[in-house]
Amino acid sequence: MQTFPSIPDASVSNALDFALGLDPSEVPKSAIEAAALACLDTLGVCAAATPMEAGRLARDAAVMLYNTPDLAHRARLLFDGRSASLPGAAFAAATQIDNLDAHDGYNPTKGHIGVAAVPALAALAEARPDLSGAEALATLVVGYEIAGRAGIALHATVEDYHTSGAWNALGVAAMAARLRGASREVLRHAMGIAEYHGPRSQMMREIANPTMLHDGSGQGALVGLSALVMAEMGFQGAPAVTVEAPEAALHWADLGTFWQVEHQYVKPYPVCRWAHPAIDAVREMALAHDLRPAAIARIEVRSFHNAARLFPGMPATTSEAQYSLPFSVATMLVRGAVGVEHITGAGLADAEVAALVDRIAMIEDPRHERRYPAGRWADVAVHLTDGTVLASGDTEARGGPERPFSKADVVAKFEAFAEPALGRSRTVAIRDAVLGLAEPSRPFADLARHLYDAP
Repeated sequence: MQTFPSIPDASVSNALDFALGLDPSEVPKSAIEAAALACLDTLGVCAAATPMEAGRLARDAAVMLYNTPDLAHRARLLFDGRSASLPGAAFAAATQIDNLDAHDGYNPTKGHIGVAAVPALAALAEARPDLSGAEALATLVVGYEIAGRAGIALHATVEDYHTSGAWNALGVAAMAARLRGASREVLRHAMGIAEYHGPRSQMMREIANPTMLHDGSGQGALVGLSALVMAEMGFQGAPAVTVEAPEAALHWADLGTFWQVEHQYVKPYPVCRWAHPAIDAVREMALAHDLRPAAIARIEVRSFHNAARLFPGMPATTSEAQYSLPFSVATMLVRGAVGVEHITGAGLADAEVAALVDRIAMIEDPRHERRYPAGRWADVAVHLTDGTVLASGDTEARGGPERPFSKADVVAKFEAFAEPALGRSRTVAIRDAVLGLAEPSRPFADLARHLYDAP
């Protein structure tokens, strides 16, 4: 393989050494625990998304388009049982998860890591029957730390707002290099390939026209694993700008000292995070005031610019529902929850929700815009038919570092999402296996045996 010019900055060398050489014992216990909970949460979303049309289509596409007879490069699809290539298996699960918008995210990246990293780990583990739980979690930490910094660097150096697939591909490539024993040179080429081929899709185009494309993470997982395999074969990649450019160096300076995996948010609702502060605001108002939809004349939601641009009306598809703030707010007030059943099937034709959607106005507020992306804020005014006006005050979305969920909260969410698809016994088995991964001598196979068969 042709080598790159000498490494221009210590941050590049540190990134390579971190990805390939991080010892599980060097990762703080808090980061390992965060990685285990992130894995559990993501697997719950993947399970819940299994019967959804987008997930089924992604799995069928992976089997048809991204397959291989080479056993060294094959993996089973999560919650399906069929096989595809390593990139194909990761693509199928990441696309499935991406289309049930309940997976974790990281405010500074304005996007998501676990959606690609967890499917990549599951696919790569197929060729590693010896993989320990501790090494699996350390590899997942690598994915979060590399992808997160690549995402922040990308947002800081380009004007357009790109989907998560544009940068979570680099985290996937780093995970693959680690578990496949790649050299520093191979990983450097792989990250260059992953960044160059990564889907620099424009997020706001999807927001304006919600589809199954979502956040580009299926392609991010596909590209990341493909990039590593190609680099192993000798395919050359240009240096990754988000890692190697001088202006990116500051975003890598805290690698190995600040653990981004500990600062992800967990979503209580399967809709765009931008809608969550408004949902939480009306949820808390409803609990405090026993709000009844029939008593509501109109609702004003003030939030940041991107939240105000979410789909404005009653959705016709699941994709539109997940990107509709008024629909989510109305659903919370009418049904007392926002769950998978509300964004699919009969939930999309809920007449009571539709009637309330028409009474909700979105207003962009500079105060909340200044807080974005570090936080997701909104405030809501509910005008009642008797003339009373109830105000929520400024509300930040639950589930992030500012309003964190407990371990019990994350476990409860996992069970609520996974059990309808997998049944109680399989859900409990996955829960216990994931939470036990950090225990000494615990093999990843204890978890893997529950992951691949169809529900």
